[in-house]
Amino acid sequence: MDVIASHINADFDSFASMVAAKKLYPRAELVFPGSQGKKVRDFIDAFHPVDIKRLKEIDFSSITRLILVDTKSPERIGQLADLIGKKGMKIHVYDHHPRTEGDIKGHAEVIEEVGATVTIFTEMLKEKAVRLSPMEATIMSLGIYEETGNLLFPTTTERDVQALAYLLKCGASLKIVAAYMKTELSREELDLLNELMQTSTEVIIHGVKIKIAKASRDEYYGDAAHFAHRIMDMEDTDALVLMLSMEGKVLMVGRSSVPELDIAEVLEEFGGGGHSVAASATVKEVPLEVLQEKLLGLLNSAVKPRKVAGDMMTRPVVTIDSEAAVKEAESMMTKYGVNVLPVVSSGKFIGIISREVVEKSLFLGFRASRVIDFTTTDISTVGKDTPVRDVEAAMIEQNQRFMPVIEDGAIAGAITRTDLLRLMYEESLSRSRVKEVAGELRGYPGKSLASVLKEKFPEEIYEILRLSGEIAAELGQNAYMVGGSVRDILRGEKNLDIDIVVEGDGIAFAKELARRLGAKVRTHEKFGTAKIIKGGLKFDVATARTEHYEFPAALPTVETSSVKKDLYRRDFTINTLAVKLNPLDFGRLVDFFGGQRDIRDKSIRVLHNLSFVEDPTRAFRAVRFAERFGFKLSKHTENIIKTAVKMNLMERLSGSRLYEELLIVFNEPEPEETLKRLAGYDLLKAVHPALKWTGELGGILTALHESLLWFNLSFMEEKPDRGVLYLSALVSALKDEDKEAVLERLAVSPKLKETVIKCVSGAKGAVRLLPLNDPAAVYDAFSVLPLETALFAMALAKEPDRKKEITRYLLELRKQKPILTGNDLKGMGIAPGPLYSRILKELLHERLRGNLRSMADEEDFVKGHFTA
Repeated sequence: MDVIASHINADFDSFASMVAAKKLYPRAELVFPGSQGKKVRDFIDAFHPVDIKRLKEIDFSSITRLILVDTKSPERIGQLADLIGKKGMKIHVYDHHPRTEGDIKGHAEVIEEVGATVTIFTEMLKEKAVRLSPMEATIMSLGIYEETGNLLFPTTTERDVQALAYLLKCGASLKIVAAYMKTELSREELDLLNELMQTSTEVIIHGVKIKIAKASRDEYYGDAAHFAHRIMDMEDTDALVLMLSMEGKVLMVGRSSVPELDIAEVLEEFGGGGHSVAASATVKEVPLEVLQEKLLGLLNSAVKPRKVAGDMMTRPVVTIDSEAAVKEAESMMTKYGVNVLPVVSSGKFIGIISREVVEKSLFLGFRASRVIDFTTTDISTVGKDTPVRDVEAAMIEQNQRFMPVIEDGAIAGAITRTDLLRLMYEESLSRSRVKEVAGELRGYPGKSLASVLKEKFPEEIYEILRLSGEIAAELGQNAYMVGGSVRDILRGEKNLDIDIVVEGDGIAFAKELARRLGAKVRTHEKFGTAKIIKGGLKFDVATARTEHYEFPAALPTVETSSVKKDLYRRDFTINTLAVKLNPLDFGRLVDFFGGQRDIRDKSIRVLHNLSFVEDPTRAFRAVRFAERFGFKLSKHTENIIKTAVKMNLMERLSGSRLYEELLIVFNEPEPEETLKRLAGYDLLKAVHPALKWTGELGGILTALHESLLWFNLSFMEEKPDRGVLYLSALVSALKDEDKEAVLERLAVSPKLKETVIKCVSGAKGAVRLLPLNDPAAVYDAFSVLPLETALFAMALAKEPDRKKEITRYLLELRKQKPILTGNDLKGMGIAPGPLYSRILKELLHERLRGNLRSMADEEDFVKGHFTA
């Protein structure tokens, strides 16, 4: 016998999932292991939609397969738990709740985090084209509507909505759904709600407000979830636990709207389960006071502490000595881009000096005065363990925009108004549970991407990220995954190029990580960077740094700093995203500069107005990223590119840096489009005035792109040098002296310069002199040329006949050779000597012309032409 069952105190999602499972297991019996919610009982009594067995009607010894829906907890399936581990028993599990320790392990499992379990079944039945009756579709719709709170609960997903749309097509009755989803309360329910409100008490644990409400009733109230939602809507609270005593048992319903409290984790201790934001449990009759005491103990350990100053502070902080001159303070503020400098004496914090005070002091002629003379010394400070709520209060009440975090008298970090506003914004969005929409991952600052990391990355990389966070925490550091891999996660793409930035000692972190992984590590002490190599995996580790430029286009001067400053030194906002790896915040998205907004808007935006002044190569990267991702340059970014070109900043770049950028462009999927856009911003002319976009250049680049696509599909094992090919295309239409000048400007090696010039001249000559209809002559013309020259000739050839001959050479002719060898000729009595080369060449020519096909043909040819 097959049995389909759900959890005790079954709701509509449980019932609907059982009905849906019956479509997949038609011979199975439906069994409730315990009670049902009142509305479910009323529905079954009214419609009798399916045959449901009682437990006492089931012969447990005959059960060979147990199909569990909407649960996998052994504590929630009553007597059916006795079947677990029984010899020969097969268990299939379908559930939408997260996995927890102690869950039943199924021989077959479908566990996906959607709003309702019946959504999973709806998708499966749709895929298998299983026909649903209008009543079945209605029951399944009830399951989705109830479990998702009429699609309003934060656990609702796009898949739930799509499943409902399909069920409506199958004939689901919204009239029946509406009748059982009514939110009006009866007089009895209003009385119960009022009692719950009156008896509720509030506790605050680590800043999280939790209400506990309890009531007793003689009659059974199976569906108490709507009371929890009403109280959460009416009360200013972060979490709620209802305890309703009735008919010898206590129903517990929990709700949480903050990430600090996983309510399912708490109610699991009472044999219940659910999601982090919504869970329930049913326990045998226990005095409510005793239950409340146990609940409080569990809540005290379950609530994760809210952030403290040490969690959100920026570190390290740039400081200035109290004896330094005011003019030095101005220089440091400009150099590091800050508006406040903490003032220290012998390493101890004594106050702050602001840009406003410095500028006024300079205006009044105090350039040489000591910083201490203008320092604000009565500023409030906090410690690392100060709760963020206290930091907020101090900064707002005292109108203080910069809060020093002090440890042992020294400044350990700082919190700014911007940090505070960002945290408040993150908490606001976290409470509202912004979700993924329209199939596109939409994050927000502070959102956890932990589940996305697990989905997008191979298990080995995911575990390395988790280990990285654990090691950072052990070392008292913060570790972040940064850059392109985070950007591409939010774009819905996979990028396994992993970069980790550490606030602290990146070298020490890398060595410890390599030791734990049994991997190799290469360190660069000067730059605070390391590369870890484990088998085929390679990833970079860097100490969080800041940088400043002594003059335009110079290489930057780098200093240790915070992750915020580290991200600020990057090129564009879309590359400034980070994911924290420390265990308490694993997967938390960090976005200081609006990078995800620009990903959503498909926009390339620089971080600050001097970006291209500091590093003009960023202009090339801006265009390259725009083409690669199909993004647009923001208007402001376009304007400052044009300004950089007008200021001739590209001329200050070394040729090698310019060539490195062009080489990356050449290896893009469609280089010709990127080069065209570069020319549109006069960036090619900035390399050399002779480089202009023309119709001829565009035609050559397009033809080269097509030739390479064809070649790569035909000869996957051969990799022509794209740098040689595209550089040849760029200079092909220039005068000889301009070719030389461009290659000199790009500082290519003498060998590469010679290769490019020969490629252009050789390809042009080969196309011009290409013999037609004589395969042997074509072979002789092209066999002496490098592969790149032959491919470039193919791109230059405009006449179809000439292009066809080159294609035939690359596909067929260049691989041909005679069957006979020197040893064969010797065996035929021909004395070794220069004659061998002539014979083999003529044999090859005749084979190419199709006159010789076999070894016997070649032997006859040799006998007829070279032996007496």
